[in-house]
Amino acid sequence: MANHKSALKRIRRNEAVRLRNRYQHKTVRNAIKKLRNEEDKKAAAELLPSVVSMIDKLAKRNIIHTNKAANLKSKLTRKVAAM
Repeated sequence: MANHKSALKRIRRNEAVRLRNRYQHKTVRNAIKKLRNEEDKKAAAELLPSVVSMIDKLAKRNIIHTNKAANLKSKLTRKVAAM
């Protein structure tokens, strides 16, 4: 168990950040699934910029790796373009 006041605070802070990261990551995964399951090209094209923006925010905050973000954006863009 932590003995210092700052260590106790860090434990609380880490848990809060972990929960926030999990929530944001799960939200983006659901948005990606929704985009992949979209059948209509027009609807997918409208949804794509918001999903790409969400992915960029995760990468900027180091919740996902930058290269993973680039791969996701590339695959989703190709999928929408191929519809």
